[in-house]
Amino acid sequence: MDLTTWPQVNMINQKNYYTEYLKRDDQILPLRLQQEERRNCMTTNAKDRDRALAQSKPGEAPVPDMEMDLDDDVGIDEGAGLMGQDALGSKVIVLHPGSQNLRIGLASDALPKTVPMVIARRWNLNESEEEGEPKPKRLKMDDGTTMEPEKMFGEEFASQYSTMCSDLKVHMRSHKRRVLPNSKELIVNYNKRTPPETISEHNDPLRIDWTEIPSNPRQAPAFITGKDALRIPDFSNPRYKLFWPLRHGWYNEHDYDQKRALYDDIAVIIEEAIKTQLNIPRKKDWPQYGCVFIVPDLYERQYVIQVLDLLLRDFGFGRVCFIQESLAATFGAGYTSACVVDLGAQKTSICCVEEGMCLENSRINLKYGGADVTETFIKMMLFDHFPYSEINLNRRYDFLLAEEIKIKFCTLNEGEVSPQPADFHLRASGQDTRKYMFKTYDEILLAPQGYFQPSIFENSLKLRDRRKLIDRSRDLYDGSPNDPVSTAQSAIIAMTAPPLPPNSQISNGQVDGSESAAISTPLRQLPNPLQKFSEQERNSHSAVGSPAPDDEDTPMPQADGETNGAKNELDPSLRDDVLPIAPLDVAILTSIIHGARSDDRKTRDFLGGIMVIGGGAQIPGFYSYLEERLKESRPGFAKDIMIGTPPRELDPQGIVWKGGSVFGKLRGTNDSWISRLEHDRLGARVLAYKLMWAW
Repeated sequence: MDLTTWPQVNMINQKNYYTEYLKRDDQILPLRLQQEERRNCMTTNAKDRDRALAQSKPGEAPVPDMEMDLDDDVGIDEGAGLMGQDALGSKVIVLHPGSQNLRIGLASDALPKTVPMVIARRWNLNESEEEGEPKPKRLKMDDGTTMEPEKMFGEEFASQYSTMCSDLKVHMRSHKRRVLPNSKELIVNYNKRTPPETISEHNDPLRIDWTEIPSNPRQAPAFITGKDALRIPDFSNPRYKLFWPLRHGWYNEHDYDQKRALYDDIAVIIEEAIKTQLNIPRKKDWPQYGCVFIVPDLYERQYVIQVLDLLLRDFGFGRVCFIQESLAATFGAGYTSACVVDLGAQKTSICCVEEGMCLENSRINLKYGGADVTETFIKMMLFDHFPYSEINLNRRYDFLLAEEIKIKFCTLNEGEVSPQPADFHLRASGQDTRKYMFKTYDEILLAPQGYFQPSIFENSLKLRDRRKLIDRSRDLYDGSPNDPVSTAQSAIIAMTAPPLPPNSQISNGQVDGSESAAISTPLRQLPNPLQKFSEQERNSHSAVGSPAPDDEDTPMPQADGETNGAKNELDPSLRDDVLPIAPLDVAILTSIIHGARSDDRKTRDFLGGIMVIGGGAQIPGFYSYLEERLKESRPGFAKDIMIGTPPRELDPQGIVWKGGSVFGKLRGTNDSWISRLEHDRLGARVLAYKLMWAW
């Protein structure tokens, strides 16, 4: 007799234990919804076909089969009144935000609209008044007066600049180019004694239309976005301060005290761009649209999650999908495989793409770009007694002037390096136009050479207030950082970071109470990134011995027999304390090493398919100069190395957006679309099922 009437549960037989939980597609919500959509479309098409057959008259041509292709898009009705490719993209908005510009447009547009990624808000002081110090920063004497131009940027900059000038003279002489012995003295003397010419405003045909602020401060708008924000007078009433939500490819945590304000500024900039540039002013119409959002190759998970929530909850788009920048670039150019080098305003990204996939371990993100070239060019000009010595890049009109001068004069063609007269017009609100005459010499070439010697850039403030507001993403179970990593990026960090003393601690950019040397000191001597290939080529002809291990997690060999000293630098907890900077040619070869993984055919394919895009590379002679540097670094592959540009005369600055528009019109992208229903039920977990890459 049993001791209780409570039913007894037998033990599970482990030999026959089996479950189908999450092993079938119909048990996963996103996949189940796709199947239901296809089934509903097939049913609708069958009913339409039967109705057409019933209404057709005898002797008419048979009704064409309207069976839906399995790869057809589902969800949003695309442009009922349009035909062909225009119909496919008329209801898809493509967004590509950057540190300096936002590119936006409909997928059916031929070219994107470019809007500065900036917002001006009413503030007590403008940005130049808040900073106090001019940019670039000048050293001062004890009595507060500015030092001589040759000393105002410190001994380190003067030493590096003088070395670069000497190396350029040697290089030009070796290539039989004429070099005048006293060129520098001629430039300095001319710039010292040339006063500016004043032009009254009514005689200036190219005067600027500044953004008008109402005379009554109470009627002034709370914020202004886009190009109008850059044209607000610096000393307007009330004052406006410019905020750039994205800096160096990261969130700009330095200028904000709350992350909610940072998120709101990004939302306002995109919302105003959609309303003004795309002429879609009513938010109640936005659920009819889908959105393709382009993210960096080495993204941060918090960024993608926040953007997904912004687009679906705040903006109310019907569906959203994501694509990586390098993959979008190959889509826009029509390439199947390439090594994509994207030089932006404040970051440079490199990634190898093969057969429609970004190779994870080839991704590199460097924290310099065209803005660093602009600042360095101004520093070099000031070093040589630039006549407009009060230039301050924190002022709006000076910032625009510096960009204009860089675009106009900078080059990498050695044939153009000679004392040349030049001029520019300084236009400031409320002041007469001033015309400055000056001469340039080697500054126009040495400034863009900073891409290959990044220690000449000002890198000391790029990690300022990093992780002040937004912590890095962490695994739900063990709490470890789970942002995407790349062995190529780890190799760059290992080469950039200085060797740590024993028993030292790193936290928030500090090494034992002192600032990290990776920020303020020049790069140490870097090993040859293709040394690995050289050794394998020598060993490939030998029949004795075992081949080198082909492990993607194996770090690159260090120079001079270094041991595992790089392990500390590769620790994810230390990654935010080291600024990833390296010469551009070294970074490209490092990316190809980790992308090809010792495959000689892939190596030659990537070296022969280097595609340079982005606004930072729009310098005359840049492509040939980069190709020459790569051939000098790897003479064994000199015949294979080729630097290409986007085909069909496409704008290199908009090629990534163009790839996003192509992706938004492809019929096979229905697996990547995220609907509001899926996001409401699963949240960020839906990204693991929807993204084209491993989340």
